[in-house]
Amino acid sequence: MDISTKTTDASPPAPQPATTGQKSKPRGATRAGDRIFLGLSRGSGILLLVIMAAIAAFLTYRASLAISKDHGNFLTTFEWNTNLIPPSFGIAVLAFGTVVSSVVAMVLAVPVAVAIALFLTHYAPRRLSGPVAYVIDLLAAVPSIVYGLWGALILVPHMNGLFGWLNDYLGWTGIFSWQGGAPRSMLTVGILLAIMILPIITNVSREVFRQVPQMHEEAALALGATRWEVIRMAVLPFGRSGVISASMLGLGRALGETMAVATVLSPTFDIQSSLLDPGGGTFAQNIASKFGEATQDGRDALIASGLVLFVITLLVNGAARAIIARRKEYSGANA
Repeated sequence: MDISTKTTDASPPAPQPATTGQKSKPRGATRAGDRIFLGLSRGSGILLLVIMAAIAAFLTYRASLAISKDHGNFLTTFEWNTNLIPPSFGIAVLAFGTVVSSVVAMVLAVPVAVAIALFLTHYAPRRLSGPVAYVIDLLAAVPSIVYGLWGALILVPHMNGLFGWLNDYLGWTGIFSWQGGAPRSMLTVGILLAIMILPIITNVSREVFRQVPQMHEEAALALGATRWEVIRMAVLPFGRSGVISASMLGLGRALGETMAVATVLSPTFDIQSSLLDPGGGTFAQNIASKFGEATQDGRDALIASGLVLFVITLLVNGAARAIIARRKEYSGANA
């Protein structure tokens, strides 16, 4: 008998491929609790879409009734007189005021909010960061009318000095020129909105910065980085998408703020070239101030302006999601 044949026959069987690495097919919701939870979750998502679609349909229908009767251009008319026959109204002033006041608020609030969040998470001692964070949480819960009363009674009377300084040193730009009127202008509104959205942006940014992996910071310190370099190289890239989300939350409140703006601003239907001159208006402020005394056509016109604000909000949220999607590599889920 051939020895090589015996050796071949006695060889152990070939090892079977391991099955532990294979992905098992996901099982369906077999338990009653799983099926109930799945149905509730799916139904909640569908209900949300239905509500959004119903709101959009209602606004579009009522807006079409108003625009069909508008004697002026809805997008460019510098007038809001719905009692005329035919009525004449436009959103140019409202769109400009809403965007300008929100931009001013974001420019002032976002850097300060990020700085406060970084201070509380990386610089302040624990016995100080706790009480400060608690106070910021309380500020986020203050009603807007309280901010509006504070702005009208405290902020506006003390804005003359700032307006005078801006006019003396930056008045040549035209944006900060001041004719000496009451400081109920877009800059005052922007400052008040910045104070209102500051706690929201700070709270969300603080929680995002707390989620930075400790290994990232320790690795940067091991390479000889300073505290600021650790923040710049490890903390800020990780929390960029979270800060953007926090900023969008603050922007959403700034765009739709009503009572605080109506309390502080002196509305007029004209566009001022200077941020310090009184006048202008916003969508939410105009709706709140005119809805009670408006006729049926006037209410349809206000609903049409609300539709524009609705579209602007959707566009802002869509842009924010697009920015975040481009920064997925810095998100906490992918860390």
